[in-house]
Amino acid sequence: MGIPKQVHPVTREQVEAAKRPDLFSYLSQYEPDELVRVSGNIYCTRTHDSLKISNGKWFWWSRGIGGRSALDYLIKVRGMGFIEAVKHLCGKEKYIAPMPRYTSRPKPKPPFILPERNINNDRVVRYLTARGISPALLRVCMEKGTVYEERKYGNCCFVGYDDMGTARYAMLRSSDPASTFMREAEGSNKEYSFRIPFPSENDTVYVCESAIDLLSLATLRMRKGIDIRQENYLSLSGVYQPKEVIRETPLPAALARFLKENGNIRNISLRLDSDLAGQRAARTIQILLENSGYTVTYDPPECGKDYNDMLMKSKGLSKIRTRQSNHVVREAAR
Repeated sequence: MGIPKQVHPVTREQVEAAKRPDLFSYLSQYEPDELVRVSGNIYCTRTHDSLKISNGKWFWWSRGIGGRSALDYLIKVRGMGFIEAVKHLCGKEKYIAPMPRYTSRPKPKPPFILPERNINNDRVVRYLTARGISPALLRVCMEKGTVYEERKYGNCCFVGYDDMGTARYAMLRSSDPASTFMREAEGSNKEYSFRIPFPSENDTVYVCESAIDLLSLATLRMRKGIDIRQENYLSLSGVYQPKEVIRETPLPAALARFLKENGNIRNISLRLDSDLAGQRAARTIQILLENSGYTVTYDPPECGKDYNDMLMKSKGLSKIRTRQSNHVVREAAR
């Protein structure tokens, strides 16, 4: 009696068809509530705010995995088996082809308009001091116009200026501890992201992902008796996302601009997050700047995921939690 011929549960044609849908198209048609726009053509998922979708690809930064297709996503993120995922996608009869969403002619960038200021900064001060940030440091930033309370919703507004003193960038972050809202103001130029306003001839620059992390790092150094007015502090305005081929990745726009304008810098202290995304970003910057004359070190927080975590732990403060996820918020979008 011969061995019966093995019957494959899915055909080659089904596998090829299942590989065609990209993740954005799949979620747009079948799970639109799962898509959250971050900025421009960049999206995250409502379930995983560190999973970013852009230009036909996706990457889950907190886990260090990514892919191109919806099939990759269902297997790597949803935990489906290969055959189950193929059958699931082939069963979506409405799906015909990837939805067109990128025009051949890029849209002109909108003009930058600084969000309107509120009559006071009370909500922002309460929120940021609750996250452990020095009131004295906040007063200086507010006097310089780099931090203020936005009028319409009372959001924190972190402003970046060019070397002529013109505002070119603004990041809005909710001052409600239970909210995850965060986005850039329309027309913002990341080359001029938020800095702590103490221009210094010091040869070192401290680099963090977010404005709150930067303010937290400066607060920690102030508590050690360090005069931060003699130091340089720069934020990257969010997570730096390297390309698959590191050598094809540009430096973060804010760091490239800062180094171009500050020839005194010789040391770059990367105070990025301690998670996989922060480690990968730091390693990429180190590779890109090797043999460039800069000493680049990666100095993650001693405890917690980021420098605000570290600051709050050092002060014995409770973590900021959200209603939706009940965990410390890193970044999200309305």
